[in-house]
Amino acid sequence: MTAPALPGALSPTRLWTPKRVLVTRSAAERPHGRRVLARLEAAGVSDVELLPGDRLPNLRGDGDRAAFMAAKDTLALVVPPASKRALQPIAPSADWRLDLAEGCPAHCQYCYLAGSLSGPPITRVFADLDEVLAGLDGYVGRGSVTSGTVARGGEGTTFEASCYTDPLAIEHLTSGLARMVEHFGTHEWPGPIQLRATTKFDDVAGLLGLPHRGRTRLRFSVNAASVDRRFEGATAKVPGRLRALSTVAAAGYPVGLTIAPIMPVEGWQEEYGELLDAAAAALPAGADLTVECITHRFTPGSKETLLDWYPRTKLEMDEARRTTKRGKFGSVKHVYPRETMGELRGWFEAALADRLPQARLLYWT
Repeated sequence: MTAPALPGALSPTRLWTPKRVLVTRSAAERPHGRRVLARLEAAGVSDVELLPGDRLPNLRGDGDRAAFMAAKDTLALVVPPASKRALQPIAPSADWRLDLAEGCPAHCQYCYLAGSLSGPPITRVFADLDEVLAGLDGYVGRGSVTSGTVARGGEGTTFEASCYTDPLAIEHLTSGLARMVEHFGTHEWPGPIQLRATTKFDDVAGLLGLPHRGRTRLRFSVNAASVDRRFEGATAKVPGRLRALSTVAAAGYPVGLTIAPIMPVEGWQEEYGELLDAAAAALPAGADLTVECITHRFTPGSKETLLDWYPRTKLEMDEARRTTKRGKFGSVKHVYPRETMGELRGWFEAALADRLPQARLLYWT
C-alpha cells in the first residue's frame, strides 16, 4: 500500500480560548500562577475573575447542555491540596503520574476522563508546578512500571504528564509543559529519568528550542480516519498531529504514537493501515519511536456520563457486545470479547512490524 502524502501546508492550529477564567487567591500568589495570568492576558482572554479565597463557586449548573458547554469553556487556576503532590503509579504508561492540570477542552465522545474525574468538566490548571517539580528527586528509582524492569528499564524512572489532561491543548495559555521539559532536561537527577506526554493537538512551536536533552518523549494520540472524524471534536486532526510528530522528532525528541482508542470499525484494517503508512511517511530517518495500543473500553459510570455529555453520539457502548472485566475492588469495565481482541492485537503487531519496523511496542491493553 502506498502511504498517503501529508499535506504540505500547515493547517491552522486549533487553539482553545476559554470564555471564563476563575483564579483562586493562592493560585494568583504562586510564581507559576502569575506566569499563567500573564499568558492569559497576552492571549486576549478578558473574562478573568480573581476570587477572594481558594474555593471555586458552584459550577454544576442545572445539568442541562448549556451548563455542560459552560463548564467545558471554563478554565480554573487553582492550588490543589498538598496530598496531590504525593505521586501515584500510572501503569501501564509510567512509574508516576505528574499532573499539571485536570480536565481537557477537547470534545472526544469516548473521553476517558468521563470515568475518572468527578464534577463539572472544567479544566483546572495547577499553580504549584514549581513546588511539584522541586520534589521529584525522591521518586527516582522507586517506580515499578519502567525503572528497574527488564522490559522497559532503559527508559529510567518515568513521569506521565497527560493522565488527566492534554498538556498541549492548554500549553499556549500555561507554558506548563515547556517548563516541565526544561526542568527535566537541565536538572541534575540522581538517576535516569523520562518525562512523557501525549496529545491530540499540534501547537509544538514553543517546545522546539528547549534544552530537552532527549529526556522527554512526546507522543501523539492518533486513530483511524473515521474515528477521528466522528468522535474527536475540537482537536487538531490526525494529519496535523503527524506533522507535529515529524517536527518534534526532527528537533531531537524521542517520539511516540498512542493509538487509542482502537475500534474495529467497518474497514478497520484498511483505515489503520493507512494511519500507520502516514506515520511512517512523517517520521524522519533515525527517529526514536515507541507505540502504545489501547483498545476502546468503558465503565457503567463513564457510559452514563458520556451519554449525558453527548446524547446524540454514535459511539458503540453496548454491554451485550462486550466482555465484562472486574477489578480487585469490584470495579467493572466493558472490553471487546477475547476473539475480537485477539484479531485486533494480531493484526496490529504484524502491521507495526511491517510498516514501522523501527518502533518499539510498549504495551497492548
